[in-house]
Amino acid sequence: MLEVSGNRRLLVVDDDRKLAGLIRDYLMPMGYEVELRHTGPEGLAEALAFPYEAVILDVMMPGMDGFGVLRELRKKSDVPVLMLTALGDEADRIVGLELGADDYLPKTFSSRELLARLRAVTRRARVRPGNDLPVELCAGALRLCEETHTVVLGEQVLDLTALEFAILTALLKSKGRVKTRERLIEEVSERRFDVYDRSIDVHVSSLRKKLGDDAKNPRFIRTIRGIGYSLHEPEVGDFA
Repeated sequence: MLEVSGNRRLLVVDDDRKLAGLIRDYLMPMGYEVELRHTGPEGLAEALAFPYEAVILDVMMPGMDGFGVLRELRKKSDVPVLMLTALGDEADRIVGLELGADDYLPKTFSSRELLARLRAVTRRARVRPGNDLPVELCAGALRLCEETHTVVLGEQVLDLTALEFAILTALLKSKGRVKTRERLIEEVSERRFDVYDRSIDVHVSSLRKKLGDDAKNPRFIRTIRGIGYSLHEPEVGDFA
């Protein structure tokens, strides 16, 4: 069984071993540890036996189908569940949602949509009443937690200066959008750092090195010439 610190464990329950393997191979570089089960009873037992951040659950399985697994799971657990199905019928989607599914993703789906929906259901779970888990800012395998002041890339904890941490936080909070150099300076200066126009470039360069980013072909932080910077999800392929 997985021994993973934090809250990054996922369980995939699907009798399609090839698809389950593709999901695992895609999500592991995103910073997740993924366990696979291929029957309903095995998946149910695993979901009840160990803590998971979320369960990705197929509907159409022999023996105990996904609806049966979800029905029994909800008697004892409120773990977020993202259901996968080849069925496109609205009635089937409604059944799953009424049984307690957090979201529904019909096959075939893109890897980006899977990741977006997975993050949405886990984010909603974090803000449920009584759930005081720290909230993380994420981009692929990069995770930042303001509460614990930690940054993790895959399984490696990064040693950032306070200013680098502030810059990365500001960029993650505006993920996918351009942050002008002036606005970035203004935001980190609010945290009592003394920065100026060109020094911000030096700090971003240092941050890139710690992220393993190539300035000419960056995975995370892109330079928008004459404007500033933007932080993006690493490029990934799609499932067919």
